[in-house]
Amino acid sequence: MSHSLESVFRPASIAVIGASRTPGTVGYMIVDNLLRHGYSGAIWPVNPRATAVHGVPAYDSVESIPAAVDMAVVAVPKQLVADVAEQCGRKGVKALVVITAGFKEVGGAGRAREEKLLEIARQYGMRVVGPNCLGVINASQGVSMNATFAPSMPPPGPVAFMSQSGAMGITILDYAAEFGIGIRHFVSVGNKADVSGNDLVEYWEADPDVGVILFYLESFGNPRKFTSIARRVTRKKPIIVVKSGRTPAGARAASSHTGSLAGLDIATDALLAQCGVIRVDRVEQLFDLAMAFSHLPLPKDDTVAIITNAGGPGIIITDACEAAGLRVVELSAETQSRLRRDLPEEASVRNPVDMIATASAENYRLALEAVLADANIGAAIAAFVPPLGVRQLDVALSIVRAREAVPGKPILAVLMGREGLPQGRAELAEAGIPGYIFPESAAQALAAMNRQRRWLERPAGHVRHFDVDGATAARALRQAGENGYLSGDAVRALLSACGIPVLATRVARTADEAVAAGRAVGWPVAAKVLSPDIVHKTEVGGVRLDLRDDEDVSRAFEEITRSTAAAEPGARIDGVLIEQYVRGGREVIIGMSQDPSFGSILMFGLGGIYVEALKDVAFRIQPVSDIDAQEMIDSIRGVRLLRGMRGEKPSDFACLIETIQRVSQLVGEHPEIREMDINPFVVFEKGGVAVDARVRVHRD
Repeated sequence: MSHSLESVFRPASIAVIGASRTPGTVGYMIVDNLLRHGYSGAIWPVNPRATAVHGVPAYDSVESIPAAVDMAVVAVPKQLVADVAEQCGRKGVKALVVITAGFKEVGGAGRAREEKLLEIARQYGMRVVGPNCLGVINASQGVSMNATFAPSMPPPGPVAFMSQSGAMGITILDYAAEFGIGIRHFVSVGNKADVSGNDLVEYWEADPDVGVILFYLESFGNPRKFTSIARRVTRKKPIIVVKSGRTPAGARAASSHTGSLAGLDIATDALLAQCGVIRVDRVEQLFDLAMAFSHLPLPKDDTVAIITNAGGPGIIITDACEAAGLRVVELSAETQSRLRRDLPEEASVRNPVDMIATASAENYRLALEAVLADANIGAAIAAFVPPLGVRQLDVALSIVRAREAVPGKPILAVLMGREGLPQGRAELAEAGIPGYIFPESAAQALAAMNRQRRWLERPAGHVRHFDVDGATAARALRQAGENGYLSGDAVRALLSACGIPVLATRVARTADEAVAAGRAVGWPVAAKVLSPDIVHKTEVGGVRLDLRDDEDVSRAFEEITRSTAAAEPGARIDGVLIEQYVRGGREVIIGMSQDPSFGSILMFGLGGIYVEALKDVAFRIQPVSDIDAQEMIDSIRGVRLLRGMRGEKPSDFACLIETIQRVSQLVGEHPEIREMDINPFVVFEKGGVAVDARVRVHRD
């Protein structure tokens, strides 16, 4: 489908339907932008009440234009859009950019108008950008098309940008123009009736002149398709996203641990992490990263040297780098000796290198050349606070000369002070060196480049398929109660059918039966209330552990039935489950929750009582590869416990990875599963076992 977007980005002719002679109107600004910025193709204004717009002959309809039209920019009242689209279809127009608002975003009649527009477009094979959008820019040499009503035109460069918000699009273009960030393509997609972010990523994947892809997103249209596309594209060029919606209001209410923790924003984070997409919180960060990715090579590792003429910025950058996962390492003895020779006597030559306030522009050049030549250093950040007598411009030129003398490693600059960046920004930009006002911006940009390097070095991963007892699993899932939950027996049958170990159990309905069950299972045992109405058993006193004899289990039966009846008077009690009790190991949770847009979201973290207390969990979207599963485990804070502390043996990571992948396969093969918690899953030095679990399915 991507080739069809050529008519959007490289049209040989453009009709502006709704062109206006009134300054300040959308129809006026679109024609003005096309003319003022030197669009290379033919421009055809359409206005039945004008003979010319901006001195260009106007026509009463698109069909009266005496030549072929590749693309039409539509800026007419909403009630006229369908008729205009029909005319464009008959004319043979290949693409529509519908600026007009009043469609799906307003609901009701607007939704019907959008469906009609899309129906007409599909009938004639036209691609549609919008409706309710800002327009499209192709700043490439030889095209120079600004088919928007934005006041700014960014300089040409390697960045492709998609914005879901027209208002944010204007801000983005202003920012790009101010900071000299080169934009090749800009698209405001509006309602995404037809052309989507997925279409654009595929188109930009094949464009050799696009080096960085930026997104401002408010919602995903087809996140599952995005996953498969982005996994591939991020191996070739970085994708950086600002995704709005980090508020708790997006979380869904759910009874499971996984469902209550896996809100929409967490699902977005999980999806982007699996695709190698870099997510940032603010538009400024988006451009901070774009400045770095547009020109710099990726660092060879996570090490960085910091050069400064003031201690404060050096400390700030050091802290920011360390917090972002970069290492401010010791410089080699040879490098330190070289720095002592070239810098003032009072300078600190370790790392960060503080050259003190009297450092000259030449000192910057010498210091940067020294640290960049150090084999232990992968990148450098040069920070300058302007003292009396030293100009920012001279420092910028020295940084450029150091880059020329020792190429191949990324250099980022921080030029601070009231004057900000203007004095030296152009020289830095021309040399491909990003310049920042704040130290943290440089550290975050370099850290993002390091994440991209790690992603490129990361193995693709393998989604393993296991032989399972599908018939038994399906039979267990059909045993759900009216509330959708499986009984304990059905859950154990389901997990066993999928190759997930479970404990030996017996159900007791009297104290005597509990004693007999304990003897059959083998001491020690655990006792847990059986009730379809009680979600968290420990909260109602429904669990007793490490029961070692007849007396223990008999007393536990009486206590459990009494305390649960008191805590939940209306709950149905089906007895007490007596199960094998395991000692040692580490408790983790492996869970899943279904999201209508993202599909199955898997969760891993510390289990038992810690899951909601600490919320030390990680998420991924199904299907989960072995590398995804490994990253889930490694990303929680409690991974140190699993690796073994103070002489303890490490947990069986291979068992955890396999179990996560078995759950991934289970929920992929059975989409009727809505929520699942295996909590706790106890992992040992060798192997592991599901101690407790809950499963809820969708009932038709």
